Amino acid sequence: MFRKQAWHVCLILVIALTAAACQPSAPAPAASPAAATVAAAITIEAATAATSTTVALPTSAPTQSPTAPAITTAMTVAAPATPTGTPTSAPSPTRAATAAAGSSPVPGARAKVEVQPVPQGPTLLRAGITLRKVIGVGDGDVKMALNPADGALYYLNPANGLFRVQLSPAASTTNVASKQDIVPDGNPAGMTFGPDGTVYVVVNRKVDGTHTQAIIRKGTPGGQISWSTLASTEPYPLSNTNFDHLYNGIAVSPDGKWVFVNAGSRTDHGEVESSGGAFPDLREVPLTSAILRVPADARDLTLPADENALKPYLYADGTRNAYDIRFAPNGDLFAVDNGPDADYPDELNWIREGRHYGFPWRFGNQDNPQQFPGYDGSKDVRLSMDFIAVKNGTYRNDPGFPKPPTAFTDPVVNLGPDAAQYRGDDGQQHDAAAEGRTLLTFTPHRSPLGLAFVSDPKMPADLRSNNGTLSAFLLSWGAAGGNLTDKGQDLLQIRLTKRGDNYEAVTSQFARGFNNPIDAVTIENRLYVLEYGKNAALWELTFE
Repeated sequence: MFRKQAWHVCLILVIALTAAACQPSAPAPAASPAAATVAAAITIEAATAATSTTVALPTSAPTQSPTAPAITTAMTVAAPATPTGTPTSAPSPTRAATAAAGSSPVPGARAKVEVQPVPQGPTLLRAGITLRKVIGVGDGDVKMALNPADGALYYLNPANGLFRVQLSPAASTTNVASKQDIVPDGNPAGMTFGPDGTVYVVVNRKVDGTHTQAIIRKGTPGGQISWSTLASTEPYPLSNTNFDHLYNGIAVSPDGKWVFVNAGSRTDHGEVESSGGAFPDLREVPLTSAILRVPADARDLTLPADENALKPYLYADGTRNAYDIRFAPNGDLFAVDNGPDADYPDELNWIREGRHYGFPWRFGNQDNPQQFPGYDGSKDVRLSMDFIAVKNGTYRNDPGFPKPPTAFTDPVVNLGPDAAQYRGDDGQQHDAAAEGRTLLTFTPHRSPLGLAFVSDPKMPADLRSNNGTLSAFLLSWGAAGGNLTDKGQDLLQIRLTKRGDNYEAVTSQFARGFNNPIDAVTIENRLYVLEYGKNAALWELTFE
């Protein structure tokens, strides 16, 4: 059964990223963040000094600038809806994406280039960017955040704890809290700071062979961080599959009064996951596939597994794995959401209290066909044997699939020009922007994360918010499989404009070729990108 629709009553919190089934949590070219959380095999490289070299580039033609890898290199260069009786799939021809994107020129927009200033580093696609490899950080880091109290960057490693980054004059890292300091047993998976410098860390703890528990640890600043437990869930059932996404994304409200946390799903697309028969007919539970809210001044709060008892803490429902949650400068809350092991869009959602975002009945604005009678996975053109849920045969005729509980809120509308591929009803790859259509929201399997809003006036005019438009950067972990040509592992710049009850996004690719990028932070006119994969690095992109 489904929770909030008479689902099985055994409940638990889960925090995880999984492989093919739930990007970033699933291993793509490298092991996934979820794997890092669970396996926690990490090494931190020694800090190395970085110098800066400027490479002059034209603003129109692509250029190559070889640079020694050991040095720092610079390049200056919608309304709620309910599922219908039959599946819907095609992107909406609501507005012509190319026309919409070009109708409001952005002042100061830069020319496109294609340059790789650091060998084996990312390729830059916009003039006016300086690229610096700040430091090697090893592999397996999962979150990065700016501490507003001291202005420093911090990143979280599930095996080794919390690190502060010194950016200059010689880059280095300092371990400020070990994993043992944060939690003696459990896997850290999410981290953020409140406005006063209080640090919050999301931890997943396996209770026994079939249950897990999520814990939010609170670190009070001082000479040494003092740790306490803000809240923890009651144990809830694991599926013991790659689709235990667990708890990860976390954000603090701008006033510091509330903490929001992602409760990832325990299924790929709402299928029965019984954990080897331990939980017959169990799909989702109250403590999964939602965004919860708890008061920041709580202490040892218990988040109950009972649906009714959990209601005071349930902020939004129907999210699959909102790995990153961020407040925009205007106070609106946004979350990325990773789609299933089928060719349905990954999402960016404007999160509002009491809304339901569709999982598992809808992905983007396309209905999950498994909810309808007579579904035959062998004829589903959106399935690929690259993905675990498909290999496991979970896309099948499912007469017990619950009816949708309510109306749904649409994801943000992507106008293109980038990250707008989709699989059509004809089984072929299409580009919604090139066709003058819109997509809700991104190319399937890109695994969006690392959402970072731009608010500093030192950013160039074309990257700043203006006239009611929000500007943000967004990373892509990268596709775990499939044959769509847009594989991600890149940096997007998105401009969000509110249209009625939703936002529309103009999406542009600024860089590609990162090594499983997992988080991003803006400081003044600089963007810091943290990688996850083997030999990962922390990169600095300065926008002129």
